Amino acid sequence: MFRTALRTVLAHKARLLMTVLAVMLGVAFVSGTLVFTNTVSEAFQKSSAKGFDQVDVAIQPKTRKSTGDTLGKKPELTQPLLDKAAEVQGADSAIGVVGGFTAIADKDGKLIGGGFRTQGGNYWGTKDIRYPLVSGHAPKGAGQVLIDSKTAERAGYKVGDTVRISIDGPVLKPEITGIFTTDDGNVAAGGSLALFDTATAQRLFGKTGVYDEIDVKAAPGTSQVALRDALDKALPKDVASTITGEKLADDQAAQITDATSSLRTSLLVFAGIALFVGTFIIANTFTMLVAQRTKELALLRAVGASRRQVTRSVLIEAFVVGAVAAVTGLLAGIGVGAGLRALLGSFGDSVPDGPLVISPSTVLAAFAVGIVITMLAAYLPARRAAKIPPVAAMSSVHAKATTKSLVVRNTIGSLFAAAGIATVLYATTLNSTDGQAPMGLGAVLLIIGVFVLTPLLSRPLIAAAAPLLRVFGIAGKLARQNSVRNPRRTAATASALMIGLTLITGLTVMAGSLQIAIDKMAASSIKADYVVTMANGNPLSPDVDRKLRSADGVTTTSALRFASSRIDGETEYVMGVNGATFTDLTDLTVDSGSMKIGGAQIVVDEDTAKSRDWHTGSRLTASFEAGHKQQLTVAGIYRSTAMMRGIILDNATLSAHASHPSDLQVMVKMSDGATASAKSALEKALGDNPAIQVQDKKDISNGISQSVTLMLNILYGLLAMAVIVAVLGVINTLAMSVFERSQEIGMLRAIGLDRGGIKRMVRLESLVISLFGGVLGIGLGVFFGWAAGRLVGTQISTYQLVLPWGRMAVFLLLAGLVGVLAALWPARRAARLNMLTAIKSQ
Repeated sequence: MFRTALRTVLAHKARLLMTVLAVMLGVAFVSGTLVFTNTVSEAFQKSSAKGFDQVDVAIQPKTRKSTGDTLGKKPELTQPLLDKAAEVQGADSAIGVVGGFTAIADKDGKLIGGGFRTQGGNYWGTKDIRYPLVSGHAPKGAGQVLIDSKTAERAGYKVGDTVRISIDGPVLKPEITGIFTTDDGNVAAGGSLALFDTATAQRLFGKTGVYDEIDVKAAPGTSQVALRDALDKALPKDVASTITGEKLADDQAAQITDATSSLRTSLLVFAGIALFVGTFIIANTFTMLVAQRTKELALLRAVGASRRQVTRSVLIEAFVVGAVAAVTGLLAGIGVGAGLRALLGSFGDSVPDGPLVISPSTVLAAFAVGIVITMLAAYLPARRAAKIPPVAAMSSVHAKATTKSLVVRNTIGSLFAAAGIATVLYATTLNSTDGQAPMGLGAVLLIIGVFVLTPLLSRPLIAAAAPLLRVFGIAGKLARQNSVRNPRRTAATASALMIGLTLITGLTVMAGSLQIAIDKMAASSIKADYVVTMANGNPLSPDVDRKLRSADGVTTTSALRFASSRIDGETEYVMGVNGATFTDLTDLTVDSGSMKIGGAQIVVDEDTAKSRDWHTGSRLTASFEAGHKQQLTVAGIYRSTAMMRGIILDNATLSAHASHPSDLQVMVKMSDGATASAKSALEKALGDNPAIQVQDKKDISNGISQSVTLMLNILYGLLAMAVIVAVLGVINTLAMSVFERSQEIGMLRAIGLDRGGIKRMVRLESLVISLFGGVLGIGLGVFFGWAAGRLVGTQISTYQLVLPWGRMAVFLLLAGLVGVLAALWPARRAARLNMLTAIKSQ
């Protein structure tokens, strides 16, 4: 039986090749995803571990235990604390570290290292072994800076050049006094690092006299744990906490693993979809092969082979096919992993140098997926073949599906579909967080239900195409009859295409609706012409607002400033604005009172007011970060929007209680509105700063939608794999149909149907099956898009369902094109059949 199975595999090379391709695509995606994520994770982990080589123990500010502890004076690492740490027994040296976001512009004024956080910090001097100097000398004062060697190489900088740098808004133009090397993970991954002398760094980063961290190097013979214990005894417990360098490296490695695991999960989901679709093709292929060998298997049964041996013979074929697909898929997956790494770099996100990581688990996963999926898909055809009585098989009497089996199938499908619809509808009544799991479960149940019901749905839906097929004469009539002759096989083929189009349509509906919602959100709450922010989302310096107020053409500005406060025992975040100009820059609906903001008068959004039982005229006491208290009065209650919500008070009031005030954004109104010259004037007033972006309403909308569009395009690319697999399925189904109807095709040729008519018949059959799958997929996609939109609507008030009729029409046309292309080879094969040989074939 083993030799028989091997001969059978080699006897049907063309059809088995399509099965190998279907399985190989899924295996390649799975193994490529594992190679890519393992490579990225290990590269970052090794890079981060190098960054902690010179840190035996790190001293950090004590972490607050509760939300209420965020108010009042925060623990600080001061110079006396550093001196004390350096004198602890077992300590060789101690370095104070301070840093933050630092944008470096290249010679064309563009931001360097935009893919990762671009950082700045302090240089401790010639004893700072963290950053060995390659050339030049240490910086002194605000007019000098060091930059890392990779940044210098990329931008073409050298010692003595002037570089444009921004910390939180204003542009600095220090001289490059030196270039250093570093193992810092961000730099290795495409970021940049600028170093100032310690006093300058503390001043620029708003941390005068204090440090973010103190790194202590152990003396020879002292372990990290022993040094940590000694520091714990010597340092005040309410101010500082300690952690070993090994623990820091392990924690960062864990964070990197967590970050890559989410990416891995997302990619594996789409690999699973491709495999799920491929399962239909494998089952169809083996059904076709078994059908071709019905008499052969019956003869084996007649000469003594048992049902188990027949089943085992087919499963051995599946094992061989799966093993070949696993090997080729693994090799292709290694290429996919390398390609994804290069693709990441093309988006501006570099990865630290390192080899591709092909772990044993990746190899095992590839073989498990390839072999197990193939054998599972082949089991039912094998079992069905073994059940056919030898006499019936040799007489070409094939068992048809009984009425009872169809009733059972339709009942099960209806129950699954009903349960799926009910679960999805229930999920739409929940919020976006609680509704995700029920929504996913309902989608799976509904897709399974529709798949099971597809044979039942195929007859009426395909019958609806009869008037169009009549135009093609007898070929069209035969195509319609052939497409419903074996509804189970037709349904399995259409379902493969249906799943891909369901996901593509659902994503498109969501993306189009989100774009409209984003446009409305950007325009509904602000009247300002421009919004100025940091490119990386960091706070702006208050100097930015002052510079904008004096810029040409500016009539009104308001900085948006956030701070933490404690009101009636609960923590509340408040937003500071320019109370005198706020109503000129925003468009908010007031439910009661007025938008009069200034002094002790505040306005509150309706949700906050309702939850705290506040109303116009309510008085409350707020405690701020610096420990100060302020009596406030609610002047009005407004309706919140996606961009404006919470407690709003005047910046003058808020700034009096903030230790280091900073702005998240500045709204600007121009005398001539939003024009190209107005935007240029604002950028020039800010020194053409690469770290600051000046956006009008359209820019804000485009900025948000770009990420949506990019993600959508990536998902389209991933789902294209499922569609490719579905194409192979259509080819297999048509090839099976041609084989089963060889005698019939021969008779049609004999009574006058020419080769062109045969080709037309097969192509129309393929077109009908593909369009049937396309209609089901688009219908389900619209339903899922609507349901998912209901969840999104709980977070974005401007969201509303928008159906992309144009794109859906394109998807349906593409489904038809899939059918036409998939029919090329089977139609040609059917037309070339010798009519006499075909008539005698059965």
